[in-house]
Amino acid sequence: MQINPYVIFNGQCREAFSTYAQCLGGDVTFSTYGEMPGGVQQPGQSPDHIMHARLEAHGAVLLGSDGPGGDGPKDAVWVSVTLHDTGEAERIFAALAEGGHVVMPLAETFWAPRFGMLKDRFGLSWMINCERAA
Repeated sequence: MQINPYVIFNGQCREAFSTYAQCLGGDVTFSTYGEMPGGVQQPGQSPDHIMHARLEAHGAVLLGSDGPGGDGPKDAVWVSVTLHDTGEAERIFAALAEGGHVVMPLAETFWAPRFGMLKDRFGLSWMINCERAA
């Protein structure tokens, strides 16, 4: 299991992560909403905005995006939990969702066998991501 902060921007993700990579000496990768299979699938989202950014620097990982949902207000920080077992992803998602609010149900996506988003009963925002086997 890997737990990482996931920061959300309103269109400045590429600039922010490029700056962080320069400052921290890390490597950054970007995926845009326009690169999604079938094109942009988030209403109000620009195809040039960042769907997912990953900065790795000195063994640490910071994740981020411009979204979801265009340029409106967002939770600035989410906690991303990355797993390799779908059963464990389902267990953790269900436990964190108890008494909270599901933002995006845990389901298969084009990048993962399971991904979901929720706000727990304490108000903390979570992303549960189960990676595909290599």
